[in-house]
Amino acid sequence: MSGAAPSSGTRPRTRARTRTRTRTPTRTRPRRGAPERPSVRRANPDLVLVLLYAGAAVATATCWADVTSVSGLAGWLAWVGRLTGLLAGYACAVLLGLVSRIPALDRGVGTDRLARWHATVGRFTIVLSVTHMLFATAAHVARSGTGALEATVGLILDGPAILEATVGLLLLVGVAIVSVRQVRRRMRYETWHYLHFVTYGAVFLAFAHQLTGPDFVDSLVMSALWQALYVSVPALLIWYRFLTPLRRALRHRLRVAEIRRESPAVVSVYLTGDHLDELGAEPGQFFRWRFLAPGMWWTANPYSLSAPATSRFLRITVKGVGDHSRALARLRPGTRVWAEGPYGALTAARSRRPQALLVGGGVGITPLRALFETLPGQVTLVYMARRDEELILRGELDDIAVMRNAKIHYTVDELSGSSGGRSVPLTGRALRTLIPGLAVHDVYLCGPTGMTTAARHALRRAGVPNRRIHVESFDF
Repeated sequence: MSGAAPSSGTRPRTRARTRTRTRTPTRTRPRRGAPERPSVRRANPDLVLVLLYAGAAVATATCWADVTSVSGLAGWLAWVGRLTGLLAGYACAVLLGLVSRIPALDRGVGTDRLARWHATVGRFTIVLSVTHMLFATAAHVARSGTGALEATVGLILDGPAILEATVGLLLLVGVAIVSVRQVRRRMRYETWHYLHFVTYGAVFLAFAHQLTGPDFVDSLVMSALWQALYVSVPALLIWYRFLTPLRRALRHRLRVAEIRRESPAVVSVYLTGDHLDELGAEPGQFFRWRFLAPGMWWTANPYSLSAPATSRFLRITVKGVGDHSRALARLRPGTRVWAEGPYGALTAARSRRPQALLVGGGVGITPLRALFETLPGQVTLVYMARRDEELILRGELDDIAVMRNAKIHYTVDELSGSSGGRSVPLTGRALRTLIPGLAVHDVYLCGPTGMTTAARHALRRAGVPNRRIHVESFDF
């Protein structure tokens, strides 16, 4: 994750407060020996997909069972509307479940993959909902014998909870429009994020209409299962997205300990608190940080841990690329912080080989720095940047390399006499030359989207199987 830029070159001093003692962290140093991996549950991505498809099959089983009894144009129109309505209702529940931040899902599937699944399910939800509306309306027009406009208006106003469902569909379409890449680029991340809360209202506006369908009116079992689905999903959302962050904020009492400048555009934020070992944060993971300072409290941005978590301190290292990240440099020691997480699956749990290659670009080095220190086995780091001054945390990386007898390759596009690096093109041939035996490595990628995309293609051409290329994108 990236973010932040400082406002001055001086180091903030920790203030003494009544009944509060904020320790100033020492410079983060590598520790010998990898920490023991936390014992946490991780969902298998393939199993999750199987369960999602199985749920869709169960949700539409009764509809498919009645297909042999369908006859006539109106009957077929109604049947297609019934089937797409069931699938749209199920997709709505899945849509919310995927972003409920269940720890087992997040650590096993990965935040970026869940975000992509969420986006895909969202598109299917819109298509299925619109198709359901069109076919159900066409069936009603065919049976009513009146004009299309009159029948449609009558259906919306007088049909069972159809007006609410129509409003819900319009809200979903609105969220889909603002999620189009060309539109989203013109919006602030915070605005786009909060507009997505409209999805919750849209889904539950349509819920009453769903229960009026024949599959639920004629089957108490289906009705009970559907209601259980729509009770459990919001319960998970409320627990993991709202109550858990509140409970942890009260338990851990995170606060800023110190701000340190790593380069003219990058700062490290040290955070302290109570019972930090209970967070179970692993190297490679990130939190969504909400700093309770003027102008910052209303947004939570994701930043990776840039060093292994300890029982006393957490650290993030952030580049100033936006208003929120630049404001981090102006935080005062003692500022309270709410942290949601830890999230992400870019951890040692993905490793299957004794050799690992870490490829980082720019400030994307932050999660890889923590992995470089702790990942077991033989580890090689390739750190890519445009200029020498963008190679942040270099002293720490060199210390880690000496401590664990690991290799680092610094590669910069604009070479200078002090860089000590060289320019290495992102091609399969160049990577095979740089990393002997590359094809048998696990590879961890983190950096700008263009870099990680190019690196992934180069690694595939170099013979690294896709299943051993581990990357998490934060473009969500």
